[in-house]
Amino acid sequence: MTKIFCDIADIKLVRKFNNKKLVQGFTTNPSLMRKAGAKDYAKYTKNILLQTNKPVSCEVFADDIKNMIYQGKKINSWGRNVYVKVPVTNSRGKYMGKVIYDLNKKNIKLNITAVYTSNQTKKILKNINKKTKVIISIFAGRMGDAGKDPIPEFKKSIKMAKKYKNVQILWASVREPYNYLQAKQIGCHIITVPPLIIEKIEKFGKTFKNLTNETVRNFLIDSKKSKFKI
Repeated sequence: MTKIFCDIADIKLVRKFNNKKLVQGFTTNPSLMRKAGAKDYAKYTKNILLQTNKPVSCEVFADDIKNMIYQGKKINSWGRNVYVKVPVTNSRGKYMGKVIYDLNKKNIKLNITAVYTSNQTKKILKNINKKTKVIISIFAGRMGDAGKDPIPEFKKSIKMAKKYKNVQILWASVREPYNYLQAKQIGCHIITVPPLIIEKIEKFGKTFKNLTNETVRNFLIDSKKSKFKI
């Protein structure tokens, strides 16, 4: 079964989607936090964690090993349900293996983010134990945006992760509801989805006939609203 996490940092939406059985966790990042209006990162994150008992991934924003480790320890202390989100490399492309190793060794739950290749997954697996929970977030949508097929990288990563009962592969950067079915088909453990797409997934089940009728009706309604004439 592929679990659905909600990719959001807006407090009101966290409350709303926490009430949905379909949603089994949350993921955030510095960009979502900024969009939500967060000013004090620690205070805002702690508020999110108060809204839910479900897993919440909260990201470090340092760009060096020492401060990533420091921030990771601090974020971990903010709640039992928190996963510390760490980028697989820093902004200069340096692999953050020491950060992953040090935090994992301290039994801190991790979400390794911005992963694009199975080779990166292989490196991560070499830096972790087989007991502390680890999520590996692979960015499918951004791969697709660049003209790359994400499926082969997912399949290889999922195969490697089978040796680790504590590791889950997450489908990140969703572009459309159908990505959820794709993630299920290849055995992805988690998919993280923005609120609007979650609401579309909840409406799965329309027939092709329903879709045709609905589409034609919408065209007709818009043409009447515009008072088009030929």
